[in-house]
Parts: sequence; structure tokens; C-alpha cells
Amino acid sequence: MRSRSAPFESDLTRQRVTTPAGTFDAIASGPAAGRKVLLLHGGLECGIAWRHQLRALGAHGYLAVAPDLRGYSPGVRPRHPGAYALEHAARDVVEIADALGWTRFDLVGHDLGGLAAWVAAARFPLRVRTLTVVSAPHPGALAEALRTDPDQRRRWARLDHLREPGVAERALLADDAARLRAGWPPVIPPERVAQYVRKLTEPGALTAALNWHRANDLTAADADRDRPVSTPTRYLWGEDDAVFSPDTAQDTARWATGPYWFEVLPGAGRFVPEEAAEQTTLHLLDHLAGY
Repeated sequence: MRSRSAPFESDLTRQRVTTPAGTFDAIASGPAAGRKVLLLHGGLECGIAWRHQLRALGAHGYLAVAPDLRGYSPGVRPRHPGAYALEHAARDVVEIADALGWTRFDLVGHDLGGLAAWVAAARFPLRVRTLTVVSAPHPGALAEALRTDPDQRRRWARLDHLREPGVAERALLADDAARLRAGWPPVIPPERVAQYVRKLTEPGALTAALNWHRANDLTAADADRDRPVSTPTRYLWGEDDAVFSPDTAQDTARWATGPYWFEVLPGAGRFVPEEAAEQTTLHLLDHLAGY
């Protein structure tokens, strides 16, 4: 069930969405009768990372909802690392849609939320009208690259420090979370970084966020997780992405059996929805208008 919304950042509203997994915090924009769009944020962020896209979607008549994902919402913060496997995140997608009363919807995902979006679109093709993924390649493409591509292995190894239970938390939170704060590029305003840091310093929040990395071994093939996507898909990749290699991004096309469009965004790194907000929004609106 959905609770009554409260004003939030002018034209955005807060929501709480109750599912079998627990209650997700979310923000939304647009008319209740509008075409439905669900947006999944990336690692170490929350739903407000989509603020630019939410406002644009609402202005164009869509009803857009961006939940704080599993672990980022206090009401869905299981302790066991295994609860953060992509299969659970994909199930959250349809359960959130069910709770909102949505039969079909457009799905958008960035970074870790993008990996979850690939899996959800492959598993529930009758529910997902279109898929837009930012940064994250298809998990099958990533798994193959991690087995065969030294460049992708080197890039992925940059995240190894996040997978050490306890050690990563202490390092990121030391000195008033100095290393955590340094993880965002200068283009993201300090007040937004402060908001993310406040969220991640809630009791158990950082461990929950890092459990996404600890629960998903993407170095091994997984026939269920790595199934191809037939939904019309647009994939946006920032050319300065330090984690996902150009070859991995290009190879993602092999896991798309339906209409597919790949776009490289110059000058963008990991935080594409905020670093290249206008471009991301224009691509999203164009993709939705095509279907």
C-alpha cells in the first residue's frame, strides 16, 4: 500500500511503498494517471539522485517514482549479506510496482540499480515496457569480461576494498567520512553529497549498501542472472567510467534480443544521471516516446 505523500523539494513528493520485503522510502513526480516509470539509483546514492529526470518526467506527464533501494531504505535493511543478491533486488522491482498498482511500467536503472534493472527486465518481460540502463553493462557481459578481459578485471578490482566486511566501513567513515565524501565528483553539489553521507551514516546503512557488492559474485557465469533482455532497451555509458570498460559496454549488445540502442556520453564518469543530467534526461524521454 502507498501512504499519503508529503511535499518534498517543491514539485517532488515523498512516498512510502510497503511490499512483502518491507517499506521502501521513495520520491515521485507527475500526475497519478500518467504513464508509470520506476527509477533505480546507483551505489552509495539514493532516489534523489534522479531529481533532474523525475522533474522532467513529471513535466511531460509521466508518473515517475524513485525508491531508495534495499539497504538504503531503513524499512528494507536485512542484515544478512545474501539478502542483497540481484535476484532479490529484481523481485523488489515487481513488488514495488505491485504495491503502486502498476501492471506495466518503464524501468530505469543506474550503476548497481542498473544491474538489478537488467535482471528484472529479463525475468519479467511482460511487466517492463521499456528499459533504460545507465553505466552498468548487462551482468552477463560483465561476468564474461571479468573472466576474459584484463582491463575489465583491473577496473573491477578497484572495488575490492568495498567487499571487506568491517574494514571497508571503518576506512570510509574515518575522519568524518573523508574517504566516503571524496567518492563523488565536484559536479555534484556539496549539499547533495552531505545528504548522501547522512543517509549512509544511519545505523547499519553503510554495511547494507556495501552488502550489494559482497552478495554478488559477478565473476562467474549464472544462467538465470545472465539471461538476455527482449524489452526495448537504451543503454547509456559514460566514456570516463572507471569501473566498466568500453569493451564490456560494447559487448552488452549481445545480451539484448529486442530493439537496442547504445550511446556513449562524452565527459561523464560513474555518476551519469547527475554528471550528464540533461543528456540522460533527453535520452530517457526520447526512448520512452518511441514506445
